[in-house]
Amino acid sequence: MQDIIIHNWDELQSAIFDGVWDPEILRYRDNCVYRGMSDCSWNLLPSLNRACAHDMTLEHQMLRSFRKYGYADLKQVSSFWQMLAMAQQFGLPTRLLDWTYSPLVAAHFATEDQESFDRDGVIFCVHTDKMNLQLPAPLADMLNAERGHIFTMEMMDRIGDGFDALEAISSQPFALFFEPASAVNRIANQYALFSLCSDPRVAINHLPGAENCFRRIIIPAAVKLEIRDKLDYINISERMIYPGLDGICKWITRRYAALGPKYHQGHKDHSEI
Repeated sequence: MQDIIIHNWDELQSAIFDGVWDPEILRYRDNCVYRGMSDCSWNLLPSLNRACAHDMTLEHQMLRSFRKYGYADLKQVSSFWQMLAMAQQFGLPTRLLDWTYSPLVAAHFATEDQESFDRDGVIFCVHTDKMNLQLPAPLADMLNAERGHIFTMEMMDRIGDGFDALEAISSQPFALFFEPASAVNRIANQYALFSLCSDPRVAINHLPGAENCFRRIIIPAAVKLEIRDKLDYINISERMIYPGLDGICKWITRRYAALGPKYHQGHKDHSEI
């Protein structure tokens, strides 16, 4: 996996937007999606793998309980995949991984945790077109027929109504990306989508052929606060990412924290280095 180490805000912009010009349509477009994490040593493991490594079969029981006890909020949700996306958004351990179409939203997630400012952060970038080359033929044909790169909720519902439908397509593990309906504001505000592996025991970047689909943008601890503060200037903060009072409180707490004296002693303006 290619690593790009940035040293200031300008280098982050260069790393993000390098190569996104599309000469066919004369627009700045690419088919990458992004995931930001506050510690570059972390792997691309879904929350299910972290919480239930001792027994992955608990996935079924947790989803059953989520649907049962969350009935009042889920009674209008008929799609299994939409229910799964909502479970992920509200914190249930699932096999999904959160991604975003926005590299700067990913930068937010790499820099939001003030307790991790002493560690290098990371933005994972994955080229969905390259990943889609690994899809089983029926799913690749479905995407091609729609001239798409990401599965929609309607397409997911056509695949089937659960994980068994995915496993029936191929005996070999594969991953796909799907975009849920914007049932809650945070899905829309985060420009969110999810990756989903047919076999939850396999990390997405360990699938056959996936090694050339990923790159990492490393945000060293020394420039994390610069990136964080400049994201705030362009309104990419907890106020937007987590709409509601909880997001406002998270933003205020971080905004008034004494992060400068703690992490920028002997500071030089990194934008001029």
